[in-house]
Amino acid sequence: MPKAEEDRREDQEMITREIQLTAQITGTPTPEHFTVAKTEVDGEVLVRTDQVGLAATYLELMRADCTIPVPAWEPGRRVGVATIGTVVRSDSPELAVGDLVRSMSGWSEYSAGPAAGYVKLDRGLFADPGHHLGQGPTAYYGMADVAGVGEGDVVFVSGAAGGVGSLAGQIARCLGAARVIGSAGSPEKVDYLVNELGYDAAFDYHDGSPADRLRELAPDGITVFFDVVGGEQYDAALRAARPGARFALCGSLSSQLGDAAERFPKPDQEAAEARGVKLLPFSCYHTPDQIAAWRECFSTWLDAGWFVYPQTVVEGGIEDVPAAFLALLQGSYRGNVSVRLS
Repeated sequence: MPKAEEDRREDQEMITREIQLTAQITGTPTPEHFTVAKTEVDGEVLVRTDQVGLAATYLELMRADCTIPVPAWEPGRRVGVATIGTVVRSDSPELAVGDLVRSMSGWSEYSAGPAAGYVKLDRGLFADPGHHLGQGPTAYYGMADVAGVGEGDVVFVSGAAGGVGSLAGQIARCLGAARVIGSAGSPEKVDYLVNELGYDAAFDYHDGSPADRLRELAPDGITVFFDVVGGEQYDAALRAARPGARFALCGSLSSQLGDAAERFPKPDQEAAEARGVKLLPFSCYHTPDQIAAWRECFSTWLDAGWFVYPQTVVEGGIEDVPAAFLALLQGSYRGNVSVRLS
């Protein structure tokens, strides 16, 4: 290698701290499943991570029996999730120093690689750059394209105070749903859904039978169920479903969290078919067109005052990210959750 090229390469290389899996998760995730490691990064562009996104669906990718049709994350490698950051060095004409970018570079203080691995963002599109980390594409795709929510629909959203659910209910209203009902895990979250996010009604799934509560709040039945929980809430929705109801199945946290003996079984497909319910499972990974469709609607609804962006931003260092993720799984936060690195 010519000396000039060697000097340039050495100048690009740097050591960063990142979070790696120590082992794939088989039961309840704990701090011992994660470790802080130092690693070398270099590439066409170097990006400082400003904010990392957190989502419950990441747990599935950490499991040895991962059911998502993408490779599970491996021990000894960086946890690779959505981030936003700032370009601090670039050899690419596509990205300049200071550009805001989004990538899947993961839980790391810095990342580097080809410019094609980073998507340049418009800093002026949203008041808070963290809005780019929201789970809106999943919520919008599930409601608009998968469930096809429209005028007159009665919609039930499980896990409605979480990152996806807190957006899904509002999207249903913007698309013309006649009534939107949500479930959450505490009285405070129920109040949040109704008085801040505009849900027509909500209930605490710890407070009595979900089936009884749903029967009370939707006496004529539901036409759409947006599910991120499964278990008892899926069964309750099935009992309340009108013939032809559409179930957009985004996730099944009740079958993912805890040890195997504590988890609920996967949804019963035969029972759904017997009731004429359409089960519509979908992926949380999206095309550029789907992301663009969400951003256009999101910015329009925000500007019109029809939409509230629910988020929790945790301040900390890279070493604090696993604890924030575990707290998310325990229901400690509301809305879309991210860690802003100090």
